[in-house]
Amino acid sequence: MTRGDEAPIASRDNPRFKRLRRLVEDAAAYRRDGLVWIEGDHLLRALLARGGRPQAVVLTPQAEPLWHEMRAAAGLGADAVPRWRLTPALMAALTQLASPAALAALWPLPPAAVPEPEAPTVVLDRVQDPGNVGSILRSAAAFGFAQVLALRGTAALWSPKVLRAGMGAHFGLRLSEGLAPDDLAGLRVPLLATSSHQGEWLHRARLPWPCAWVFGHEGQGVQPALRARAARTLRIAQPGGEESLNVAAAAAICLHASAVQRAGAG
Repeated sequence: MTRGDEAPIASRDNPRFKRLRRLVEDAAAYRRDGLVWIEGDHLLRALLARGGRPQAVVLTPQAEPLWHEMRAAAGLGADAVPRWRLTPALMAALTQLASPAALAALWPLPPAAVPEPEAPTVVLDRVQDPGNVGSILRSAAAFGFAQVLALRGTAALWSPKVLRAGMGAHFGLRLSEGLAPDDLAGLRVPLLATSSHQGEWLHRARLPWPCAWVFGHEGQGVQPALRARAARTLRIAQPGGEESLNVAAAAAICLHASAVQRAGAG
């Protein structure tokens, strides 16, 4: 633990700083280190609200009062979480944000969730943009989907960019990544594939619940092996005439349609 009277880390050669920089700069470093970089008080509050406990808090001296308020609200004792104090300059060197955060944390990587066969599910098929992946996770959590299963080729779920885009959704979802299409065989809910040019119109379809929506690669869409397994293929009406929607926007529309029909059926 870092005592409050110790000088903050100021050297880029410090082993702790090097470890933090690796987690920030390498999207897959969390898999090797078993630690997730949680940047900013919003994400940290979301983690604490779900009962998560950081392995360490990383902060500037100026952020000490904010951390004390947050950990007290979460019911954590003053010495419950070690503190790694950095100078503002080093903290700014870690961030990829326009406005550097003064507070962050290290959290042990949770084990990959075993897919629940009958859970409302989102399947990510090689969705490569971290912003898209994080946005889809956020929509999944908002619209009542319990788990997200990411196939190989999808952006790393716990990378800093995906976490920022997810805005805390990670902490309320069952997540598993690095899967193969055959790993979906145990699902006992119908797979609904999305397409930009074929299938039923979403606004006319009666959607099953629970189900597993499959969202595909930004350029290639859902791979043929998964389309062949799907119970249905659906497309979104686009009267404006654009060729296709961004995958995160399409996911939000589809997941919202499921949530609305579920609410209406209830």
